[in-house]
Amino acid sequence: MASSAVVLTKSSPSVSLDKHGVTSGLIRVNLNWTSAQAAAQQKAGEARGLLRRMRASLQAGSVKDVDLDLGCMIRFSDGSKTVVQALGDSFGAVGHFPYVALDADDRTGARAAGENLVINLDHQAEFSKLLLFVYIYEGSGDFRGLDALVTLTSDRGDRFEVRLDECPPQARACAIALIKRQKGELVVGREVRWFTPQDGPGIQDVISRAYRLGMKWTPGRK
Repeated sequence: MASSAVVLTKSSPSVSLDKHGVTSGLIRVNLNWTSAQAAAQQKAGEARGLLRRMRASLQAGSVKDVDLDLGCMIRFSDGSKTVVQALGDSFGAVGHFPYVALDADDRTGARAAGENLVINLDHQAEFSKLLLFVYIYEGSGDFRGLDALVTLTSDRGDRFEVRLDECPPQARACAIALIKRQKGELVVGREVRWFTPQDGPGIQDVISRAYRLGMKWTPGRK
């Protein structure tokens, strides 16, 4: 039987992986969200009356899905740093440096599995900080209504959840959680820190500077 999830909230924002016995093996980070187009189509299907259904179907056809990208900025104990993300095809690797890998790029939110990023905790001594983040790569709008949920699951089935809630208008990116060593233990801390275009150009650079990760960025596409 799957264990119940530990939900990280504002009032209880952090959890020690060590205290849960999660000290080695792989931990999978899953991002799932509601496809805007699928939600609109469902609404159209539930509309009553022929005219209402036709109107709702036309509206659903004009809804554009957003492309969310899950990523991880990593700072290592030797001072080196890198990022794992779909942009620039920086998908990483699990068996060798950087011991973090992104397995897929879900461009619409329609994949049942969402996007998954895997962290190899067998090399946790080499990590100083891992910042999980997500941003809208393409599409209009912001995170409101996407009902985005991030779940961290260990090999044993331990689950830790972070819901991306309280999104302000125009938010195009979010720092989800910060994993770092604290008093000798590996701790996951909820961030849910939102970023908007007003914070400046180059959202990865803005997030990196906000967390003093000291990364250098160049333009890229996927």
